[in-house]
Order: sequence, then structure tokens, then C-alpha cells
Amino acid sequence: MRIFVTGASGFVGGHVVEGLEADHEVLAMARSDRSQAAVEAFGARAVRCDLGTIEASHLQGVDAVIHCAARVEDYGPREAFWEANVEGTQRMLDASRTAGVRRFVHIGTEAAVFDGHDLVDIDERHPYPRRHRFLYSETKAEAERRVLAASDQTMTALSLRPRLIWGPRDNSVLPALVDTIERGAFAWIDGGRPRTSTVHVANLVHALELALTRGRGGEAYFVTDGEDSTYREFLGRLVATTGARVPERSVPGALLRPVAWLVERSWGLLRPSARPPLSRFAVAMMSSTVTIDISKAREELGYAPVIGVDEGLRQLADARAEPGSPPRK
Repeated sequence: MRIFVTGASGFVGGHVVEGLEADHEVLAMARSDRSQAAVEAFGARAVRCDLGTIEASHLQGVDAVIHCAARVEDYGPREAFWEANVEGTQRMLDASRTAGVRRFVHIGTEAAVFDGHDLVDIDERHPYPRRHRFLYSETKAEAERRVLAASDQTMTALSLRPRLIWGPRDNSVLPALVDTIERGAFAWIDGGRPRTSTVHVANLVHALELALTRGRGGEAYFVTDGEDSTYREFLGRLVATTGARVPERSVPGALLRPVAWLVERSWGLLRPSARPPLSRFAVAMMSSTVTIDISKAREELGYAPVIGVDEGLRQLADARAEPGSPPRK
């Protein structure tokens, strides 16, 4: 199969390329010399374009598109989120249809249905919020709507919804946690007691491989490790793989949520181009239970996790302990 991957120089996209290149011809979007070098190192053939310039000619002969690229931030201007997540996805859909692509697999997120309240053991029947409170959630939901609506007899389009992706080369969750701890700015929210589902990047890649030939067009599928834990348990163990320790202090979510709203609002007025020290989305997520039922992916994709949380954490710790790994301060 000839597969085109967006976001292939990033965390998820790089693992997708590595997981597919042995059995498929993988092409990857490359916006710059740096991203071209990255995707080629992972094993893909670079195609110089981006979400603003993608055309059908870039996708000639492609059987399937895996759309990983997105603006994954907890704060920023509306136009930046809309352009990357909505308009960029629409251009990919349009170019794919014109080029005759037969399958379009979108990397969505459980955040598309998150409105700041607990999501307990939800499945794909859980509706999008009537009113979105966060730009990331709003734009990822709109992108997914467009993907699912685009599915027809000529192009099967579906969406996978991973929850809290982690694993080797994570450049988001773990580095941000460690940085916050080292700056002395970390505190648990509500003692880290809210519960969460997670997905190791290897499990997500496995689900994507299955989605290339399985799953119904116009449908979304949640993907997780099939295990839940508290934030304190999972994130504490994740941070421990780096040799760092998470502080014990905690702040009540009921106090921090309005504080985050005030900080974000004032920051937007005083320093609109800078990221605030607190964001409403991050605080809402860390103070909410978000657990997922993956029965639909098990039944319709044939999905089952290929690595457990314990094993994934052990591998991260072992990799850190290998000779030549830089010492942790």
C-alpha cells in the first residue's frame, strides 16, 4: 500500500512511519529541510509541502492518508488553531478526494468531546458539547466532523481518538512535566486523584495499521491502553522513568480553575503572544476524570493493546539507564 503521512516529523507521525515503512511505501509531508531530514530518517520519502500548500499532485498514486498533523496546544490565537486543525484538515480531504485516495484516517482526540467536566467510561456515543470552552477541543471536533462527513463510496474516512499519548520520543507531556518540576512550579490538582485513560504510542500505531483496512467510514474509534489509573499514579511513574521525583504538594481544582481563567484572560491582554503560566484547558484536564471504553475499537478494528502500561514504563526507564544516557540533574 502507498501511504501518505502528515505530521511525520513529530512524535506520533514519526512512530507511524517507522511502524509502516517495512511493509508499505510511505510518503511524508515535509515543510522544511529539517522536517525532510527527520521523515527520511524514520524511513519515509519526503514530499515538500504543508497543510497550506497541499495539492492533489502531491498525493498521486496514494492509497491511504494518515493525517497526524495538528496544532496540539493548550493556548493560542483562534486563527492559528482554526487554520491548522480545521482548514488544514479540509485541504487534506479535498486533495485526497481529487487524487483518488481510497482511505483517509484522521488522528482525532477525546478532547473533541471534552467541555471541562468528568468523562467517565464514555464511548463513541458521547456527543460533542453544545458549546466548546477550549479552542483545541472546538477545532479538533470540527475537523473530525468534516472527516466523518467526507466518507462515501469513493473514499472511506474515519477517525481514531487516542487519549493521553505517551512513549519514546514524547516531546510534549513528559518534557513539560519535568520542566515544570525543575522550575519548582508543579503541584497536583486535587491530589492527582482524578482518573485517566492513556495510550502508548505503539498501541496507537497498531490501531492505525488496523484502520488502514478495517473500520467503517464515517465512524470514530477511541483507542487506549485498556487500563485506567489516577493521574498521580500514572504521571508519577512516568516522571520517575527520567529519574525525577514529583513533589507532594497539591492545589484544589475548585480554586485553580477560576485562577487559570483570570490568568489566561489577563495574559491575553498584557502579553498576547506569550503562553501563560496557567491555562484553562490544562487545569480542566488535570482536574477531571477522563476514562474511555474501547469496546468499539476491539470489535470493529480487531484492536487489542500490544504493550501494557507496566512494560511501556519499564522500557522507558531501561532506555534512560542505558550507557551514554545523559544524567538527570
